[in-house]
Parts: sequence; structure tokens; C-alpha cells
Amino acid sequence: MAFGQYVNLDFDQIKVSIKDYLRANTNFTDYDFEGSNLSIIIDALAYNTYTTAYNTNMAANECFLDSATLRENVVALARNIGYVPRSRRSARARISFTVSDLEETSTLTLNAGIVCNGSGTNTNYIFALPENITVPVVNGVAEFENIEIYEGNFISQNFTVNTSLFNQRYILDNSFIDTSTIKVKVKPSSTSNSTVTFKQIDNIIGITSTSSSYLLQEIEDERYELIFGDNVIGKKLSNNNFIEVSYITTDGKDGNGASEFSFVGNITNQDGAAINPALISLVTTEEKSRDGDEIESISSIKYYAPRIYSSQYRAVTSSDYESVLGFIYPNVESVTAYGGEELDPPRFGKVFISVKPRNGDFLSDQTKRDLIQRLKSYAVAGIVPEFVDLKYLYVELQVNAYYNPNLNDDPENLKTSVSNALTQYSRSIDVNKFGGRFKYSRAVSLIDSVDSSITSNITLVRLRRNLIAEINRFAQYEVCLGNHIHSQESAYNVISTGFTIRGISGIVYMADEVIDRETGRMFFFTYEEGGTPVVIKKNAGTVKYLIGEVLIDTVNITSTAISNNAVEIQAIPHSNDVIGLKDLYVNFDMSNTTINMVPDLIASGENTSGSRFVHIHSYYTPTFTRSSKSPASTVTTVLPSTASSSTTTTTSSAATYSSPMTSSTPTTTTTPSTSSGGSSSGGGGGGY
Repeated sequence: MAFGQYVNLDFDQIKVSIKDYLRANTNFTDYDFEGSNLSIIIDALAYNTYTTAYNTNMAANECFLDSATLRENVVALARNIGYVPRSRRSARARISFTVSDLEETSTLTLNAGIVCNGSGTNTNYIFALPENITVPVVNGVAEFENIEIYEGNFISQNFTVNTSLFNQRYILDNSFIDTSTIKVKVKPSSTSNSTVTFKQIDNIIGITSTSSSYLLQEIEDERYELIFGDNVIGKKLSNNNFIEVSYITTDGKDGNGASEFSFVGNITNQDGAAINPALISLVTTEEKSRDGDEIESISSIKYYAPRIYSSQYRAVTSSDYESVLGFIYPNVESVTAYGGEELDPPRFGKVFISVKPRNGDFLSDQTKRDLIQRLKSYAVAGIVPEFVDLKYLYVELQVNAYYNPNLNDDPENLKTSVSNALTQYSRSIDVNKFGGRFKYSRAVSLIDSVDSSITSNITLVRLRRNLIAEINRFAQYEVCLGNHIHSQESAYNVISTGFTIRGISGIVYMADEVIDRETGRMFFFTYEEGGTPVVIKKNAGTVKYLIGEVLIDTVNITSTAISNNAVEIQAIPHSNDVIGLKDLYVNFDMSNTTINMVPDLIASGENTSGSRFVHIHSYYTPTFTRSSKSPASTVTTVLPSTASSSTTTTTSSAATYSSPMTSSTPTTTTTPSTSSGGSSSGGGGGGY
């Protein structure tokens, strides 16, 4: 709910109300309140009433989740519906090392606590291990492989149960705790060697009276309290039970990016004896630190708490998966989930999830595996979650802004202002998310409002996906833009940057030829000396304009004109409003947006008749190839041609070319992967 005003908060109105009340009394009917000392008393009463009213309003609004502003109140209200806000998260890294020259040793144990010093960009952090790891010794060598370590300090804290206390609480003293690293062990007494490990739970489903479990709740000052059972829901602790709690305190997201590690931990053999540090090899970084994050914000608590409550910690619908994933993985910037039944062809029994993390573009393979494991406790039996990498759908603009030179004689400065306004919009939540939407009217109105000298603008919209080629492999490719592509017969609606194909000399490009309003045919072409385009393959794939899908038949790409083995596929959208479908993440690309400032001769009075007015096309001028500001590839090798010398004349709706055609057909192909509506894939190749 929005902020509610429950009592009057206007000081002057309160004074008027007091005066009206007094005038209703016959003793004050004709009394001059302003010219008497009674006015001071009225001011005092009004001030006291105002202060009381303000406090009442603040207190009333702190009683509701939507309007509460203090973290302690928001946390308490979320606790009423069973929601525990996410704690800070330690940055995780993976390392490997070996211990050699071990004699008469069967096992080694890497003890919980500080393990490594990690360094990143001008920063150094301590990395720890929340519990022991034991490995066997084989031929005198112990291998600690792919060990996950956590940024932060290792802390231990003990409690002794005293049933004589009416309300004993088990509060962890430290803030900055990563609650996922909390380990709780309970002994019958402090001197006992018997230990029972208690498991942290999110809800009470499946918990019996004998379950060794505990609940966690955030309290004041971002600290946490352990809550044990009562022999009805969970096992109750007995008098003199000794509780051992260990955890890691962390700097959160500051620990991300550490890539070099030096060992400072403690390793013991099966007898508990320490190992000579000289026997330990250098630490190998398997994965630099990532996924560190701050404590859940107030706005995030307000968003997720009611949604997790509505899902009852179960993932059934696609929105449930989105809510649960945002709860269990704090590094989510944007997430989308959709059922396999929505695909063509359908893939029943699967739900596909795509995540944009805050500190990168993609989830690591290890993170995907961890999340799938964690989702099993929420997912319905028989439904298999599968993570797919996000795919960027780039929106690019060609802006032609008219301006009055009489009002602004510095077009370069004006151009910078337009660029800054569009850049700010490109960073907005409207576009940078799954299901994001580029709003054309918003963009053109921003341009017009930059400066009073701008009289109008003609802005054209382009879409782009990056096809990632499988170099030196036969592959098929599917590039989905998720939006209706314009199918103008007299223009090329889908074009690309350059690439090379085995057996073809020179740089190759692709474009479309319209068959009808729904479908088109892709073809490959090169340029002859002098710049004449020559078709080398007429039937290179198909275009489905209505769903925005480009299919490229089997081809062996050997290099690309731009870096990262990418071929940029550009299309003209049917609608200027662009939407991110399924796993498409909308990105307003300012680096490939062009801005031109055009003097408005009519507005300036220089040519009021309009005879010399510069008209700008409201549609893209047909071009064969795409120009890009993306970095050029370092691969410049072009293979010699092995094409047949036969010549075929190919006629398209735009032009007639004399084109050498390849006479042979590749016999080795790879099977394309299944499309997910917004996906881009090849025989191992994909897109971003």
C-alpha cells in the first residue's frame, strides 16, 4: 500500500480547527484570537497536535509491509508471513592444489577456517572453508580438487542450554554473516564427544517432532537468531545441551573478482598431526571469486516476501520459479522462466530458466548445477528445470534530429545532449530485463525534450542478434529475434556482417529475399572487384517474418569479420516497440546508435518556403550489408576458392546478379538444437 495519511498534518488547518472549536463556545464568540495572548496557547496546542499526528501517521504506516521504511519493521512484517530476508553472500572461488611426498599417511584433512589469501584488482581478501574436507592419499599424493572457498572470516560461537531461563535466546553476535555457511552442532554436554548436526530449514513442511532442525530469523542490527524445536515441530533441546555454531562473516560483493590465491590454511593427517607447508603445491585457480552480494534490500524484501508466501515455497508455475530463484540466488538482476510446452515443438516435463546475474552476463556451469540442486526441494516431482544462457536482443537507433540554428549554434554539444538522454533511457528498467520493452514513443519524446532548439526528429529502429559461429565446423544456425520482422519486398530486411566460408574466396555476407509476407529466403553473396554483389548460394536458409526467426542451413564458417566469432544479424522490426520474448534480454545498444543533427531551415527562417528543406527517409534505405562498430576480428585468413567454375544467373526482387554457384554439397552436418522461441543456436553454435 502507498503511504496513508490517517490524521491532519497541516499546522495551519489544525489552528483553524482549534479556533472554530473555541468560537462555538459562547464565551469566545467575538474574541480576537490573533490580537490576544490566547494565540500563543493556540499555537502550542496546534504544535502538540501536529507532532502527535505526525508520529501517529509514521507509526501507522510502519504497520504495513508496502509502506514501512525502517528495516527492522519490514523484516518483522515479512517474518509474519514466514519470509526470511537473504543475508549477505560470500564471494565463492574454486581452487585446486596437491600435497606430495606423504609417507605412512592414508588421509589428509583440510580443516575448516582460513584457507587462502585472495587478491584481485588492488584488493586482498581472506578466504575460508566452513567445514572440513578429507581426501585419500594415493601413492604419496593427496589431491584437493575444485575446492569451494568463501570470502570472509571463520567465526565460532557456543551456547549452553539453560531451561531455567524463561526465554533463552540464541543470537549470533556478528552482523555481516553469510547464513548459508552457518553450521550448527549440538552435544549432550560440553564434555561429550557425541555430536548431532542440526539442519537449517525454510519452512516446517515435513518436519516431525524428532527432526534435528532449526529456523533462522533476522533481528535488529542485521543480526540473526536461531530457533529450535519444541518436540512438536522439531526436536527440543535439553538442559545443559552444548550448541556449537560456526559461520563466515563476509564483505559481500566487494570480494568478487579475486583470481590469485596463496595457501595459508591448516592441513592435518589421520592422526591430527599438521602437515609441513613445504609439501603443498602452488594453488591453482579453477574459478575466480563470484556471486558475492549485499544483504537483501528493503525494496527486495517488499517484492519477494508476498510472492514467496503465495507460492508456499513450491515451484509450480513459471512465476513461482522466478520468485523462488530470486529468493535462493541473491545475485539475480533479472530472471525469466517458461514451460517447455510453450516451445515449438513442445518439450513437456521441463521448465526453462534464464538468469541475468548482477556481476556478469552468464551463470557459470557450477552455479547452474548448484541452483538446479537447490531447486529440487521446491520443484514438483517430474518437472526438470534447465538453465539456458540469456540471449541479448539489441535495439539500435538511427536518429536524425532537426534543430533551429538560431536557438543553438553548437550542433556537436546538442548531439552530446541527445546521446546522454538516450543513454540514460538505455539504462532504465524498461529495457534491461527479460520481458523488457523498448518504447519508441518514450525515446522520440526524450529527443524532442532535450533542448528547446530541437524541432523534431525522425528516428529509425533496428534489431540485432549475434550469431556465434562454430569455426571450422559444419553447423546449422537458428537466430530468433522474438519480434515480427518487416517484410518489405523492395529492400533487404535481414542483413549481416561479413564472414568466410570454407571453399569460398573473399568475405561472405547474408541477406534475405522476400517470398511472401510470412516467409523469405536467405542467400549468401560476396563482392566482385569494383563492388558488384554476386550471389554464391541462393538457398542458404529461411526467414519466418511473423515470429522473427532466421534459419541458416548447414555451413562451415572459418572466420568472422568481427571479434569473438560473431556474425551480427540485423533486422528491421515491423513495430517500433520491441519486446524481449522468453529468454531474450532487451539491450538498448548506444554503441551502435547513430545521431545526426540536421539544421531546420524552415524553423530558422532561412528557407520558409521549404524548397531547400532536407527530407529524411522515415524508412531504412536498402543496403546489402551491415556496418558495425564492434571490434574487428584478428582472424584475417581467407581460404582459396574451391568452387565450381559454372555460372548461374540469379534473379531477386531487388536486382539480377551473375553468380558462381558451388556444385558440391557437404556430407557432414550437425543437428541443430531445439529452439526456445527466443533462442539462437547451431550445431553447438549459439548466440548472445
